[in-house]
Amino acid sequence: MARYWVGGATGFLGSHLARLLQARGHEVVGVSRSGGSLGSLELAAVDVLDPERVRESAQGCDGAFLATGLVTRDREAAEELHRLHVVGTRSALQGLRAAGVRRTVVASTSGTIAVGKDPKRIFDERDDPPLELIASWPYYRSKLFGESEALDANGPDFEVVIVNPSLLLGPGDIRESSTGDVRRFLERSIPAVPSGGMAFVDVRDAALGMWLAFERGQAGERYLLNAKNLTIAAFLQRLSRLTGVKAPLLRLPKHREFALQLNQVFNKAVRAIGGEPPVDEISVEMSQYFWYCDSAKAQEDLGWQPRDPGETLRDTVFDLVERGVVPDFRKRRAS
Repeated sequence: MARYWVGGATGFLGSHLARLLQARGHEVVGVSRSGGSLGSLELAAVDVLDPERVRESAQGCDGAFLATGLVTRDREAAEELHRLHVVGTRSALQGLRAAGVRRTVVASTSGTIAVGKDPKRIFDERDDPPLELIASWPYYRSKLFGESEALDANGPDFEVVIVNPSLLLGPGDIRESSTGDVRRFLERSIPAVPSGGMAFVDVRDAALGMWLAFERGQAGERYLLNAKNLTIAAFLQRLSRLTGVKAPLLRLPKHREFALQLNQVFNKAVRAIGGEPPVDEISVEMSQYFWYCDSAKAQEDLGWQPRDPGETLRDTVFDLVERGVVPDFRKRRAS
């Protein structure tokens, strides 16, 4: 039995990681900005921007996991994202090191490595960050700079390993940080199918990947965690077969600028009649690219294996239904 510090323990990934550590018999020191509880686990209110509070909370811990941050595609949130993902990573690692923690795993995202224009390209850890793309997306830009802070923190007495999960799906996304697009599909709020491609992984497998990275990962290395690469059209068809909800018939053109112009016209028309567009323009822009990645390194070096992606999709959808986020599609199919 060991004692582990988990930052962001109320988040989608952090909560699954805390439960996994507890299930393995370890003591968890869970923290979040506002505190609270996770089942029987009481969480301390700790802001990772305060290295002294991090140090105090992490005293006596044998290791740490940093799964904090904000998931948003809003360009207006650039300053906050930088503060949370860059400054927050730096100060959290300073506090953990001061507490005597020897090894930390930091959760980033596959989008700092794996995004491009070529549908045949599958990225891995050897690829350079696509700066020309992510420079205009504050979330991914700040995550990349946060990774730089994590890698720079490595030293003889303090090891940092990074994991880069693709889109997290699965049960328990209370804040809808990752499963919002699935909800929009079930609500029939996606007007047209983008022409890009996506990658996803089960949040429970990503949590396991963080643990395996702690146990077996090499300091200063990144590990992509991904279960499936699919065109967005194929992803929506899978959801359609699972739920009976029909995928949109309209498809956006492959030409990105033309697709964005069409979306802007549609959004302007919706706003003109007093409505709010169901999908924001940045999401449409991002969905015209391909986010494919390969997790061979994690599988070979860490012994990590993702579950069947069909199980992930089923559990994601059923969790949304059972929590009352979306209507029960099973009743419609039975009637």
